[in-house]
Amino acid sequence: MHIKTTLLALLLLALTMWQGKACTNILVTRGATADGSTMITYAADSHTRYGQLRFHPGGIHPAGEMLSLYNYGSLKHQIDIPQAPRTYRVVGFINEHQFAMGETTWGGIEPLSKGNPEGIDYGNLIYLALQRARNCREAIRIMADLVDTYGYADGGETFSLCDPDEVWLFEITSKGQEKGAVWVARRVPEGYVSAHANQARITTFPQEPSRWRKRGPHPAISSLHLDYINNPEVECVYSHDVISFAKKNGFAVYNGKPKHTDADFSFADTYNPLTFSGLRACEARVYAVFNRIAPDMQRYQDYAMGDPKAERLPLWIEPALKLHTHDVMELMRDHFEGTPMDMTQDVGAGPFHCPYRWRPMDFKVDGKEYIHERAISTQQTGFSFVAQCRNWLPNHLGGIIWFGVDDTYSTCYCPMFCAIDSIPLCFREGNGSMSQYSPTAAFWLFNRVSNFCYLRYDSMIVDVRTCQNTLEKMFADRVSRLDSTATPQQLTVLSHQLAGIMMHAWTELDHLLLMRYIDGNIKHVKDGRIETTPTGVVRFPQQPPYPDWFYRAIVNDHGEVLQVK
Repeated sequence: MHIKTTLLALLLLALTMWQGKACTNILVTRGATADGSTMITYAADSHTRYGQLRFHPGGIHPAGEMLSLYNYGSLKHQIDIPQAPRTYRVVGFINEHQFAMGETTWGGIEPLSKGNPEGIDYGNLIYLALQRARNCREAIRIMADLVDTYGYADGGETFSLCDPDEVWLFEITSKGQEKGAVWVARRVPEGYVSAHANQARITTFPQEPSRWRKRGPHPAISSLHLDYINNPEVECVYSHDVISFAKKNGFAVYNGKPKHTDADFSFADTYNPLTFSGLRACEARVYAVFNRIAPDMQRYQDYAMGDPKAERLPLWIEPALKLHTHDVMELMRDHFEGTPMDMTQDVGAGPFHCPYRWRPMDFKVDGKEYIHERAISTQQTGFSFVAQCRNWLPNHLGGIIWFGVDDTYSTCYCPMFCAIDSIPLCFREGNGSMSQYSPTAAFWLFNRVSNFCYLRYDSMIVDVRTCQNTLEKMFADRVSRLDSTATPQQLTVLSHQLAGIMMHAWTELDHLLLMRYIDGNIKHVKDGRIETTPTGVVRFPQQPPYPDWFYRAIVNDHGEVLQVK
């Protein structure tokens, strides 16, 4: 019997989840967190991306079943591959075994950036790994085997992987017209934090440690020799031809050294050389993360601002303090505050310090080129999450994807457990789209609030952050008080309840903001309600003036007409 399962319907719903090349990931190991959990984050940024939470129920599949993969960009049929005998339940980007993944796209050098016409694209590669792997090492083995067997039909990607015990970086790019891919995977050292943002970050990497020479195959492996990665002492694996392929095609870069050996080979410099935009729009976001959690990061400021000769950011750093889940959420809420790139301080922020700039990012004035900053927090985020994995709890209770839609700065991260058997309506696939409004979709409610805030940002965002903080603290408290005997069914009910609480609170916030800030006024609020006199009359609103610099700009531009005579 030959059975064919299709992913077309799912990919039609999730098409916009994979468009664009502007995402941010943070990776946090157990030793860097306050409670010993591992975490990864992902902001999926695209002007056409809809925020929703995918769901795969998992199950047993009969022999002979085939899986049809459709390219996430064109939706054209890509390839048919055998279905796995068993697939795991997946909630968004975390599965029932507390294995989670995220990604950022970097494309890479032109001969390789489009990928091979045949094979598996990176979107399907992620979903296949989540459906088939129980941990990071299994996922690396599975992905390497898939691209080796069927080919890789995409350009450069960096994947974040975490399970309850480990966190890994996996960087991959195509071989152009050749079948397969070249890649490197490194385990983030215990106690460290890493990040990536649309720029390859693995430069040199450990090769053929002497301790392995007497124990078996070289750690530069093809999919046929991936047993190597099962050894917990192995912390770096890579495709067997990652260096030889670059040599053969004249791509190889050796860390700037004229006299070199393969040990000096740099994956990032070979397959995704740094440019000004790679620094300022991508590495700058990594700098923003590191700068907030560790001392002496200012030494990398020139590098983040676009100087390729400045000291390069490390691949990972040790944070000054152990990070709580909420700390990691806050790292995803950044506009370069406190740096020369602070988006709240220049004239582009307007009189109300709005840290957003409408696209395009680049512009010219008098023949000179300029750019707007590209921060972690950005208006066009479809969804983002913090995936948390806890090895002291059973899988169904330990794995959480803290999920939010729209801009990270004004979203609310709601806990969805990895064992739930259905998605709350507000996050459910098919509930609205980028071209169809739905009053029950979180994406449209959160966008209503954030887009209204852009009108008088510095005042209105205070109300948003107050509601956000109240909800996230309440959610964290509910999670911490869960009994270890909680069942998957109970966790499904709880996830739905918390999503409902969030939607109700955000609807009330939406109403409050409209009433309070209508027509440029700021009404007085007491106990969350518009304040009135004893007779029910609304107190006269505040009407704060524009800042002095803005009045001067008006006078310089139009003062002769506006001046009182």
